[in-house]
Amino acid sequence: MRLARLDIPSLTLYGGSIMPTNFRDAMSPSRVAPLVGGITQKKGKLMNRKQIVTTLSLGLIGMILLMSAGCDRFDLGTIDNNRDELDTVDPNLVRANTTFGFKLLTALRKTDQHNNTLLSPYSLSVALAMARNGAAGETERAIVSALQLQALAPGSINANYVYLQRALQAPDSKVTLEIANALWAADDIEFDPGFLDRNDQFLDTEIATLDFTEPTNVDTINDSINTNTNGAIPSVVEAIDPQTIACLISGIYFKGDWQEEFDTSLTRDEPFFLADGSITQISMMRRTDGYPYYADDQFQAVSLPYGDGQMGMYIFLPNPDTDLNTFLDLLSVENWEGWMSQFLPMDVSLVMPKFKLEYSVELKEALEQLAMGIAFDEDRADFSRMTASSVPVFISYLTHTAVVEVNEEGTEAATGTYVFFDGPQPQAADATIPPIPFIVDRPFFFAIRDNQTGTVLFMGVVMDPVRLKKTPYIPEPPLPASDFVPDLDVPF
Repeated sequence: MRLARLDIPSLTLYGGSIMPTNFRDAMSPSRVAPLVGGITQKKGKLMNRKQIVTTLSLGLIGMILLMSAGCDRFDLGTIDNNRDELDTVDPNLVRANTTFGFKLLTALRKTDQHNNTLLSPYSLSVALAMARNGAAGETERAIVSALQLQALAPGSINANYVYLQRALQAPDSKVTLEIANALWAADDIEFDPGFLDRNDQFLDTEIATLDFTEPTNVDTINDSINTNTNGAIPSVVEAIDPQTIACLISGIYFKGDWQEEFDTSLTRDEPFFLADGSITQISMMRRTDGYPYYADDQFQAVSLPYGDGQMGMYIFLPNPDTDLNTFLDLLSVENWEGWMSQFLPMDVSLVMPKFKLEYSVELKEALEQLAMGIAFDEDRADFSRMTASSVPVFISYLTHTAVVEVNEEGTEAATGTYVFFDGPQPQAADATIPPIPFIVDRPFFFAIRDNQTGTVLFMGVVMDPVRLKKTPYIPEPPLPASDFVPDLDVPF
């Protein structure tokens, strides 16, 4: 009896203006016509093994298409935009998502404190929740514990993810948020109908078969990624293990335009002071406006709203005498909720870098630190609710790939309507009071948050905004700070 593997690449992409503004446009027949060759069956049933498996894995301003050997596409389905669902979102799920993100970030930073870090706790949570639908016993309990879902009744977990997804996908003229989930199943394995049904109903997961023994599927996947990102992401998958029986994908696409763009004529190169004492040059955007703002004795924080203010980017900047790792140690759901409740509208002179990051990581080691190691153990993992046979199944790898780009247009930036504040709308700042300087010229933490539900969609640590990809850490001798004097006389 052969062991079977469960591969879960969670691919969250945050890209730039080269991507379409609506990822469903990328699924148009004109884009996939050269690969058409099969017939799609009803959702929830396995498709012909020769069909194309097309899914989107998207993040802030970006897109990726994954596909198997030439065949037909499947409809990603739609979820009604319905803000009434907000009343049914369990706050325990939102808190669990936030806690999971912070714990995972901490685990990742333990082994790499020098590189930028970027992840989508929401996307990863959904991918693992999909795997939970096939898990049993101690393995299921370990996944629930890692995702911090203990406060939810086991029978309510799937429904709560559905409610949250519907609440997140509310209309906003300046924000596009699309979510897609897919399960690729090996055509030679009989799957438990209950597992397929749970994931069919769970966030409209699409199900299709794939021949994992065909090595050329790697080229097909990567060629598609390269083509549909205009070369921004030329490759993700290096090889497919022929013993793979399933591949779960959870994708999210977010494009947000600032309520008020930064003036590009004010963008100029300025110094950015790295943690090792060296200095680099980066294009700095600048704007003075009313922003939700909070500060304590260790950091400053500002929120840059997108669109109507439902979504926002939160930037946390440690004080010059506070190490970024010291701030990261403060990240807990209790502190986070306390900070969120104390943001107030202030007149802020904001200077922040334009940046683009690419991040890819294998999460086995980090999830083992969250006590989920059993799911990766081929001798102990219990995914008996996944297949209809006695084939042992375990997670062989779980990868997370993310790209983020921030520029003058958005996170693709930045007066707020402050829809998440109680009480009267903020008044214009007193012209006699100078704006608060907020100069992001050193490592910082950021998050993209849905202000209505409190869901953190993305979080990241920027150590070096110039460094595009994760690289081995090679210390450089510090340059004299006197060589770089920021020009603060430039008008905002």
